[in-house]
Amino acid sequence: MSLKSVEEVSAEVPAEDFKALEDKVYRTIELYKAAKDARAVAERDVKRLREQIEEREEENEAMRRELVQLRKDREEIRGRVEKMLSQMESLADEKAAS
Repeated sequence: MSLKSVEEVSAEVPAEDFKALEDKVYRTIELYKAAKDARAVAERDVKRLREQIEEREEENEAMRRELVQLRKDREEIRGRVEKMLSQMESLADEKAAS
């Protein structure tokens, strides 16, 4: 812009309007800074929450594996107990027959 154009714009824009515009620009800058800070906080929170979710998923997987193993152990023990009961019944039947 030439010096003449700047002078013409200055003459056309009253000082009050320029001050109001300047205030709006500064408020916009402050809002931008606040939004930028809020975004940084939100990104940190998202990162922390993702880490927590990953930890919970690992814990859930470990618990699932443990549950599967416990069910297998229960079935094995049930089979052994049934076998012992069957043997005890056989002994009781033999004793009753004699």
